[in-house]
Amino acid sequence: MMTELDQPCTSRNIPLPIQRAVRQRCGFGCVICGMPLYEYEHMSEWAVVKRHDADEITLLCDQHHREKTNGLLPKQDVYDANSNPFNLRKGVSKPYNFHFSGTEASVNIGNNHFTCADNGYGSQCIPLIIDSTPLIAFILADGHLLLNLVIYNEFNVPVLHIKNNHLLYTTIPWDITLIGTTLTIREAHKKILVEIEFNPPNKITINRGRLLFNGIEILIGPKHCLITNNNTFLSGNKAFNTIAGFVLGHNPSAPPAMLNISNLPRYLGDNKESLAFQKEALSRLNL
Repeated sequence: MMTELDQPCTSRNIPLPIQRAVRQRCGFGCVICGMPLYEYEHMSEWAVVKRHDADEITLLCDQHHREKTNGLLPKQDVYDANSNPFNLRKGVSKPYNFHFSGTEASVNIGNNHFTCADNGYGSQCIPLIIDSTPLIAFILADGHLLLNLVIYNEFNVPVLHIKNNHLLYTTIPWDITLIGTTLTIREAHKKILVEIEFNPPNKITINRGRLLFNGIEILIGPKHCLITNNNTFLSGNKAFNTIAGFVLGHNPSAPPAMLNISNLPRYLGDNKESLAFQKEALSRLNL
């Protein structure tokens, strides 16, 4: 009996549920090298099978896809890698290097803007610090623009880490995609943990999701942020050359910041009241 994921089809377009099943099985990267930039490949060739069966499709980066197409990569090697994908063996993706550069960095978090110019001596822009841990930062040093970013899940486990422009992510999340310039991590179907848009040479935007660490939760929408722990609503704030943006929790040696909240109650899993406050605030501000 055919299932939704294994339907005969005359179109080359792979249905989205099948794409997701393939990503999850392959560890969200090329099965051979783990590269997070990949293409969907019918292992037995679409022209031959003329169907979209999740078990017959794998993920290959552009290089390995071209090598397979040109006959330089044996099909058996692809089958072997598909049965034991690189990222699932390693637990993390192959590092990918972002091409950030320039003398000014820009970060947008839910319509709150942070920019920093290179003033020498390792200038930096740290839009978010929680408990002395920078979650988002740009460092400008010697003509280099270096992005550093950590995304945690609700169990305080880091699922994505960008260190000095090098991207790594784990295979823990339910789904991860890097399509064009947008990286999306999903906790479940229709439940986005974070959506980040990378705009080289010098800008990133977090349009939606939630940033979590040590029981602190920040909900992000296209036009606002909400710290659910104390219903702090943030929208339209701008900071230029301020080292720190939002400094939350225990930060005894934090630099001067645009917003510093030290005594925050910690998230215990029930944010219904905060969500109601968020809805009311957005309605009041016509956002």
